[in-house]
Amino acid sequence: MRGTEAPTLFFDIGGVMLTNGWDTAARKQTAETFGLDYPEFQTRHEMLKTSFETGRLDLDGYIKKTIFYKPRAFSVADIRQVMLNSSQLLGETLEFVRALAKTGKYSLYTLNNESRELHEHRVREFGLRDIFRGFLTSCYLGQVKPDESVYINALGIAGCRDHSCALFIDDRSLNVEPALALGLNAVQFTGLDQLRAYLKDQGIEA
Repeated sequence: MRGTEAPTLFFDIGGVMLTNGWDTAARKQTAETFGLDYPEFQTRHEMLKTSFETGRLDLDGYIKKTIFYKPRAFSVADIRQVMLNSSQLLGETLEFVRALAKTGKYSLYTLNNESRELHEHRVREFGLRDIFRGFLTSCYLGQVKPDESVYINALGIAGCRDHSCALFIDDRSLNVEPALALGLNAVQFTGLDQLRAYLKDQGIEA
């Protein structure tokens, strides 16, 4: 990357550094464990997902609307704990990103879709405050990827005047495509070796 500013990197969290957390697999496992009607649970999840991820519906509200619309033999706290526990490290990417941050050469931000409580749990649990200058998360922005305005707003919040110095990293092609369509730098994450090699070609090394 060649430009007038130091590189600014925007990382997705789920699917890049950590597991996707409350994804389809986690919801299916929870439904099986607690004996839920998965199709009904999934329908309710899809109807509430945007409100949940943009901060208009809190975690307990989401759980109550998706599961506790009728009496259950378990508690909201039980489901909450399962949801928090669904976040795990994904390979060694987080440590690589931590090493990038320690060089002091790059400005690192997250750009991720996540509900407030789950996001803040991940920040605490995995020490993300030590790595990133800011968290551009859907629950704070009030908008979600892949909306094109998310990328433009991220650049503004991060103070990127030279857009050629910014790079968006995401595991989902649907989230990479809008950035590319806007003429921005973006790469789909498929593994740490691939990302490391790509960044090295851009002059970015830990």
